[in-house]
Amino acid sequence: MICKTTKEFQNKVLNKMTFTPYPNENYTIYKNENRPELGYFIKYSRDKYYEFGIGDYTIPESFSLVFEHNEEILRFGTVYSGETKFKIENNPVSSFSPSSFFVSEKNIKGNQHWKKGQHFHGAEITIYKKYFEEIIHSNFPESIVFDKFINNYTYNYLPLEVASIIQKLRSLAESNKLTSLYLESKILESIALLYNEISSSPENVFTNQLNYGDIKIGNNKSITLTASDINAIQKAHDILTKEICNPPTIKSLSKMVFLNEQKLKAGFSAKYHMSIRQYTNSLRMTTAENLLCTTELSIDEISKMVGYNYSGNFVKMFKNIHGKTPLAFRKMKL
Repeated sequence: MICKTTKEFQNKVLNKMTFTPYPNENYTIYKNENRPELGYFIKYSRDKYYEFGIGDYTIPESFSLVFEHNEEILRFGTVYSGETKFKIENNPVSSFSPSSFFVSEKNIKGNQHWKKGQHFHGAEITIYKKYFEEIIHSNFPESIVFDKFINNYTYNYLPLEVASIIQKLRSLAESNKLTSLYLESKILESIALLYNEISSSPENVFTNQLNYGDIKIGNNKSITLTASDINAIQKAHDILTKEICNPPTIKSLSKMVFLNEQKLKAGFSAKYHMSIRQYTNSLRMTTAENLLCTTELSIDEISKMVGYNYSGNFVKMFKNIHGKTPLAFRKMKL
């Protein structure tokens, strides 16, 4: 079964934990009274606006869950102990391990795994888009927005002040001293601190410390891509697409997007599954195919239009890709 909402996913996890809900005035505690050694999960919430959860539990049996939902939410918190692996579609396998984390979720799809005997202890705030639309943006329209972050990417970072807020809330909750008013005030403070962080500079700690993964460039060598690197690679892709008939050299392109040639070439290949040269050739040949089928231009004219100074080079490249000359291709399409 696929979990279609965040709430459904959470309920499935708690069910697999064999936990039963016990409502209190300000929160609900989930536990198995017959097996207290499994621990507990505490949840404070303002329905459809935000949640604050504290977990300290041990997995009774191994299980996995598949999720796919269209909700837009921000989640951030701290994992004090334990690690769980998860796979988000179109992203590498990731994991939560002892550290702070932040993620902006939108149209997320993937799966997550838990192993018997694993122990987890952590605290997390979840804020739904409805809270931003009705409470934050209606009063502070210039504040934090979802598109400031890469969707469905887990940042292993929180500003120290926000991490301290999480710690304070957890401590109060575990001693049954956390009130709903105080919780909401700290959620608002966290949003303000996050907004200050991302509005301070385009190159803030989220972009500077973002690790987009390591790419191998040799038997014993690899490079790490950051969010700013990925943005540069995307810009390079856009430039190549626009300048299809006169693409810049790799050296020129690297200067245009402010990224060194090695990262540009390796990152482009990793992101688009083809080299820069292969991509430009693909664009040229696609344009040539269209001109051959829809115009009566000569082969020489078409070769110049797609950026070849010598028609012989164009014919050779076209034949390598299609297995036939441009003229034979045109005759076949008539």
